[in-house]
Amino acid sequence: MDHKTKGHAPASPYQRLAALGIDLPPAPPPIANFVTHVQEGNILYLSGQGPREVDGHLHAGKVGADVDIESAYEHARLTGINLLAVMHDALGDLGRVKRVVKILGMVNAVPEFADHPQVINGCSDLMIDVFGDAGQHARSAVGFGSLPGNITVEIEAIVSLHA
Repeated sequence: MDHKTKGHAPASPYQRLAALGIDLPPAPPPIANFVTHVQEGNILYLSGQGPREVDGHLHAGKVGADVDIESAYEHARLTGINLLAVMHDALGDLGRVKRVVKILGMVNAVPEFADHPQVINGCSDLMIDVFGDAGQHARSAVGFGSLPGNITVEIEAIVSLHA
């Protein structure tokens, strides 16, 4: 979508979220002995997040067996929303994001599954929808034999910040 309309300033990340019908949930708490993010200089490192609903429900299952690509795409999108919630919690303002630099997307998939990129596009498409060109990122999308709690996807991110 084009957010640069003649005579209008580009939409803020919050305006774009509203246009997408997304209300950011509270940042999910860590599930083990780690923090949700670490800021080092103008780089924000986000720990892996999963497809957690606001009520705490985690989407689980093997992609390519009991979870189809379309559902897994939506799980990756939900995981992206959770990453945005952590960014907001860490920064206080998503407008501080200069660029989404890198995303690592992990898919809990059966060995013969081969469409990992299409699943992680759920998160990548969201980052581009929210941040525009600054949402374009480097990425890896890989399959895993298992993930914590048998969740369908886990995604981590590295973000650069305005000075």
